[in-house]
Amino acid sequence: MPSSTDSRAAAAVAVVAGTDEVLAHRAADERLLSPVERVRAARFRRDSARRDFVAAHLLARICAGLLLDVGPSAVALAQRCGDCGQDGHGKPYLPEHPATTVSMAHTPGVVAAATATGGGTVGIDVELAARRPAGPDLLARALSGNELRQIGRQDDPQAMFLRQWVRKEAMVKAGRADLGALHELDLSGMRLGPRRRSGGDATWVQRGRFEALHVLDLADERLGALVSVVSSAPVHLSVLPSPAGAAHSM
Repeated sequence: MPSSTDSRAAAAVAVVAGTDEVLAHRAADERLLSPVERVRAARFRRDSARRDFVAAHLLARICAGLLLDVGPSAVALAQRCGDCGQDGHGKPYLPEHPATTVSMAHTPGVVAAATATGGGTVGIDVELAARRPAGPDLLARALSGNELRQIGRQDDPQAMFLRQWVRKEAMVKAGRADLGALHELDLSGMRLGPRRRSGGDATWVQRGRFEALHVLDLADERLGALVSVVSSAPVHLSVLPSPAGAAHSM
């Protein structure tokens, strides 16, 4: 994964990390969670699921802090559901920074977050690369006809489906697609992966465009995860900041 640079020069920033490494970070203090987040976290029956939830919500604060040049303790995170209008779940936002948008995602053992400035849109999704399989019904609901034909020609159709699924989930979070009509969003014109891989390394980053949106795709071998970020601005992929630096900024 690329090393971190001055994220303030980027209009959008994304961070992907393991759940354990986020929770072990000195800046990732569970006391930063709001009362609503703590209640939701306590409802998980499996501790691993609770840890993923907590890590994602803390990473969203860390990621936003990178762009805003503040520590995560200075980032208030809230959520509001666009369907029911209730707070506490749904699309995340920063009440004290309305021009900064944020998105987060988690899968077993891996969390991801992205943020953008200037009132732009951003969405991120992450899935384990080993996730299998998708049945015919899911394929038909999630893919356009062009995508079904495109994926059917691949050596590993399930892997290629997962790449498009992660992209589409990120599109939903960015407000570009509807979860109930994923088959209407045709991404068949986008590359499914890099044409070349140096040294057989399964870790790669690919940048592309869909209409006016910037799309960053990541396959992270270390974490065993696929990630997609969709943003109205170019995305800078950062690493989890060092504990010493994060502690200093808090």
